[in-house]
Amino acid sequence: MSDANSRQPGCGHCQCHDHGPAQRHDHHHAHEHEHEHEHEHEHSHRQPHSAAVPLTAGEAAASGALRWSSLRIEAMDCPTEERLLREALGKLPAVEQLEFNLMQRLLKVQHRFDSLEPLQRLIASLGMQAEPLDDGATGAAPATPHKPWWPLALAGGLALAAEALEWFAVGPRWLVATLAVLAILGAGLPTYRKGWIALKNRDLNINALMSIAVTGAVLIGQWPEAAMVAVLFAIAELIEAKSLERARNAIRGLLQLTPEQATVLVEGEWRDLPVKAVALGSRVRVRPGERIALDGEVLEGRSSVDQAPITGESLPVEKQPGDALFAGSINAEGALEYRVTRSADDSTLARIIHAVEEAQGSRAPTQRFVDQFARLYTPAVILIAIATALLPPLAFGGAWLDWVYRALVLLVIACPCALVISTPVTIVSGLSAAARLGILIKGGVFLELGRLLQWLALDKTGTLTEGRPRQTDYQALRENSDGVRALAASLAARSDHPVSQAVARAAEADNLALYAVSELAAIPGRGVKGEIDGHLYHLGNHRLVEELGLCSADLEARLDALERQGKTVIVLLDGTGPLALFAVADTVKETSREAVAELHRLGVKTLMLTGDNPHTASAIGQQVGIDEARGNLLPEDKLNEVKALQDGGARVGMVGDGINDAPALARADIGFAMGAAGTDTAIETAGVALMDDDLRKLPQFIRLSRRTHAVLLQNISLALGIKALFLALTLTGEGTLWMAVFADMGASLLVVFNGLRLLRIRP
Repeated sequence: MSDANSRQPGCGHCQCHDHGPAQRHDHHHAHEHEHEHEHEHEHSHRQPHSAAVPLTAGEAAASGALRWSSLRIEAMDCPTEERLLREALGKLPAVEQLEFNLMQRLLKVQHRFDSLEPLQRLIASLGMQAEPLDDGATGAAPATPHKPWWPLALAGGLALAAEALEWFAVGPRWLVATLAVLAILGAGLPTYRKGWIALKNRDLNINALMSIAVTGAVLIGQWPEAAMVAVLFAIAELIEAKSLERARNAIRGLLQLTPEQATVLVEGEWRDLPVKAVALGSRVRVRPGERIALDGEVLEGRSSVDQAPITGESLPVEKQPGDALFAGSINAEGALEYRVTRSADDSTLARIIHAVEEAQGSRAPTQRFVDQFARLYTPAVILIAIATALLPPLAFGGAWLDWVYRALVLLVIACPCALVISTPVTIVSGLSAAARLGILIKGGVFLELGRLLQWLALDKTGTLTEGRPRQTDYQALRENSDGVRALAASLAARSDHPVSQAVARAAEADNLALYAVSELAAIPGRGVKGEIDGHLYHLGNHRLVEELGLCSADLEARLDALERQGKTVIVLLDGTGPLALFAVADTVKETSREAVAELHRLGVKTLMLTGDNPHTASAIGQQVGIDEARGNLLPEDKLNEVKALQDGGARVGMVGDGINDAPALARADIGFAMGAAGTDTAIETAGVALMDDDLRKLPQFIRLSRRTHAVLLQNISLALGIKALFLALTLTGEGTLWMAVFADMGASLLVVFNGLRLLRIRP
């Protein structure tokens, strides 16, 4: 889903994070269903920091083994720094790929250097420090260290004093200038340092524009205003950094759900060990009220577990031996002992965090549009500023200082910070809010697309129904009833289809001995076949009986009678004909009715796609309230049904939980995987993963998508509207430098706070 980072104007005072895997020399847009390949990242050991010395030709073209290293760069928090790093590192022959995660201030480099010292030196020459991450270190950024506040407060006081002396015409001019210079030095030196680096790299970002504006104001004698602009800009940086830290905390909060230690049985005694040191298969104990440290399977004890951090379920779930546990969930009243089934780095929670971080790196459609617009906006306003400074004095005899001042104001307005930051902070807030609801969205493209869905196609078994059907009817068509049941159960026990499993469970409950099966083969969409004692048997649905040419009028009548009751019927056959009928019924989830009704209220139509017979499909569809129900569908038929809706111009989502649904899930505009918690592939492959089996998360997702889109539109309108207003004020002579900084700061803060409102969404 991630697209390569295209170059974009940066904003030094915004801690923005529209970033994704950046391939050197390869800028491409992501397709809605395109998932990036995962890399094995080799994290390097820490290297001592060296002074910023240019690389030699030998260092630049190092020829060691190709490997991945991860670097934490605290100063890399905007597209400004990303572009500088890409320009510098991307030219090195030893660097193959760069992956940026500005939200977590993380840079992953695929390179051929023997050590990271050359990379660190080059990054240091750009005014940033790179800290290598150790093996196993998390990608989430630590909390931003607090900087002392008194230098900025002192600079603010000096700037106000200069303004007061100027306003009341008190004191000599040199005193006003001195106070202003001290204020600029106290508040503006970091901006000047970044601005100089940007100018050296021919990059007109906000730091460069602010440096030019402040210097220009000093040169034309606007001392107090230059000081106030520097102070206001520094305050804007501080407030915005604090605001955006909340978005980072959304990911850090997920990481803090897992305890650092677990109580493990080692050589007959219980010991507290770091979770990263606990081996697979270890026996772990969790007491009442404790958080579960690792994914596992209950061995002993019974308790209820609050899985809300993982699945979004509002009520605790009862656990007994054999049930799965998820790291980060909370054990309630009883002690449990469990066997570790996943390492700390591979737990369901770890994969959720990884998926959310990857999703932050993918640009949503609105974000791509904003980035492209911003690339045109900044040069256009800079050209207007140049024209404003030169044309009126040259062509109409205007006052040079007056029009140069207006041009400086326009330079401040030329920064598209509020516009650029408006989309990523909103998207990340939406993704984080969804994760807390138990909805894992694999990128902004899906979050935006959800509001446009017109149809939702749903699988039946395990999606609309409980997925654990039970055998309700058995009709022997020949003698030796128990022997026939044992034959059917022997085939059914080797299948993972829920209907076959129901037949096997019924035989197991009656203690029937099973036969050995050879040459077993699944027949997709139809059933299974296998040899028992040298005879070939088939166990499958009505379609299979038809294709084998073994149907009869009597069998048709029996099948029809059972199917009209909403039951699924499978037939056991040998080479001569049917031996027995097995009818299986599944129960509809109560939440399915609520979810379908809610989807209808949102204007989304529903379609049920199932391999069961049309009678069963119709009966279940009526119980749930589905608009249309289709039965007797093979995997390719489900795919064709989704494709037919899309060919008619509809946006279609597909909801499923099985391999049979994979083609339709891939074809749909959004594929929704049900019950993804604990599964190996759903989190990695689905566009949207519902962490439990509650379909009511579907309308929640669509509402969140619509609300996110509304906030995006509000933010873009605010950012552009405020810029347009101050552009007009400046050209008419009403705008001032400090007003322009207030406008820039105000617009940025407005869009940040508006985007962060999405984090307040609760289940």
